[in-house]
Amino acid sequence: MSGAADTETPVLEVRGLGRRFGGLHAVADLSFSVPPGQVVGVIGPNGAGKSTFVNLVTGHLKPTSGQVLLEGQDITGEPPWKVARARVARTFQIVKPLRGMTVRENVAVGLLYGPDASRHSGAALRLADEVLERVGLVALGDVTPGELTVADARRLELAKALALRPKLLLLDEVMAGLRPGEIEPSLELIRSLSADGMTVLVIEHVMRAIVAVSDRVLVLHQGRLLTDGPPREVLADPRVIEAYLGHRYGRTHGADTDREQPRD
Repeated sequence: MSGAADTETPVLEVRGLGRRFGGLHAVADLSFSVPPGQVVGVIGPNGAGKSTFVNLVTGHLKPTSGQVLLEGQDITGEPPWKVARARVARTFQIVKPLRGMTVRENVAVGLLYGPDASRHSGAALRLADEVLERVGLVALGDVTPGELTVADARRLELAKALALRPKLLLLDEVMAGLRPGEIEPSLELIRSLSADGMTVLVIEHVMRAIVAVSDRVLVLHQGRLLTDGPPREVLADPRVIEAYLGHRYGRTHGADTDREQPRD
């Protein structure tokens, strides 16, 4: 399913992954793999299980069935700090900065306590500026998170994740609420991370972004994998149009990809 060579170990592999809340299967029998350096878009209607999937991979939830493997190593059910130390980083839909710290200090925390922990706060702060430079926030390093715009707060969330120097990065609606002109810099950054060899999963409702940046797209529906393939093929799939995009999108396919969330 990944399109990778048989001898290549996937960065991420999930096998029969499931999470049940009482009688509700938020994620059910989810199986796929992602090879190194690939950008994978993950889409689906609200309640499809996208954020639950991210929480299962990153240790914020324990699965009720199945496995999560990172480069062949079983990390199923490991706590978030152990998953982070294994170089898996994520963003949150609702930004979660350390509000009593500056933007620079927020990023330095990951450098002080992440997989490549620095012993000196001065070194961590200098490295934090390198991360902030990459996301376009270095000029705002001395301000507090409460002073940031929505777009800059999203960039800080991404910078905090990048401070862990991840091999696998999960972006949970990092472009939500951004204006069209604010989306392109985020897409360029994701492309550059992929070019550097990072594997990225992009959970997103912005169809323009999904088409522009993804090597392939997974569609979740009612907690299950509906389909998996190249972006434009997936978005033209009648099942995806019926379950998520809506018939209006189907009639205007290719000309209406800027909307935040497709609706019928």
